[in-house]
Amino acid sequence: MENRLKVLRAERNWSQAELAERLDVSRQAVNAIETGKHDPSLPLAFRIARLFELQIEEIFNDAAE
Repeated sequence: MENRLKVLRAERNWSQAELAERLDVSRQAVNAIETGKHDPSLPLAFRIARLFELQIEEIFNDAAE
C-alpha cells in the first residue's frame, strides 16, 4: 500500500518520533508504515487521518489500483 505519510509529516516538520508520540505508536512503526513494510491497522489509519485532518483515502492508496 502506498501512502503520503512521510510527505505529510515533513510538511509539519515532525520527526518520526514526534509523529509516533502523537499517534501513540513506536517510531519503528511509523518508519515501517512510511516505507511500505507494514500497513496500519484500521484504527491506526483512522487516527492518522484525524491527526492530519484528511480522509484515509487521501493518505493511503492501494497500489493495485
